[in-house]
Amino acid sequence: MRAFDRTATDRFAVAVDAALRKAGWRPGRWDIRQAEMWADGLRAHVSPAGHRHTVFPAAVEAWAEFGGLRIAGAPAGLQVAPTTCLIDPMCGLHLARTLSDLGRALGTEICPLGEEAPGPEPGSGRAVLAVDSEGRVYSLDHTGDWFLGHSVDAALTTLVTGGRPERLTADGG
Repeated sequence: MRAFDRTATDRFAVAVDAALRKAGWRPGRWDIRQAEMWADGLRAHVSPAGHRHTVFPAAVEAWAEFGGLRIAGAPAGLQVAPTTCLIDPMCGLHLARTLSDLGRALGTEICPLGEEAPGPEPGSGRAVLAVDSEGRVYSLDHTGDWFLGHSVDAALTTLVTGGRPERLTADGG
C-alpha cells in the first residue's frame, strides 16, 4: 500500500501540480504496462563488464505514475534554477555500474528514474535521475551526486520549483 493517495488533488503545491498536468499527469495516472516494459528492459540489459540493474517496487511505481512525462520547471526558482526533467528509466540504461556503486555507498539499491535537462536522445541530458528502494531520489551529474528528496513527489517539487538539492558527501552528508 502506498503512503499517499495517488488520486488526491492537493498532493502537490500549485506550481508543481500545474507543471505535472501540463506534462500530461493527472491524479490516478497509472501505466503499469509501460512500467513493466521498462523493468523488463533494464533487467535484460547487461553491461560489457557484466553489471546489471536492480529493479524494485518503488521504481516501478514511480514509472507507472510519472513515466514518459517531460516536466518543465517553473519560470523562476526558489534557490536554484528550476529544471526540466524526463521520467524515463532507459535514460540510465548504460549506467548500471554507476548506480550500483552509488547504491553500495548509500547502503541501498538504486535504479534509473530519468534525467534532468533531457536532450534529444534518452541519456543525453545534463544529469541522470535515480530512485532507491525506499523511494528516495538522487541526481548524478558531472559535479557530483545530489539528494533531491525522500520521495518522488518531493524530488519533483525540488526540480520544478528550483529547491536546493543536498550534495552527497563521503562523510555521510
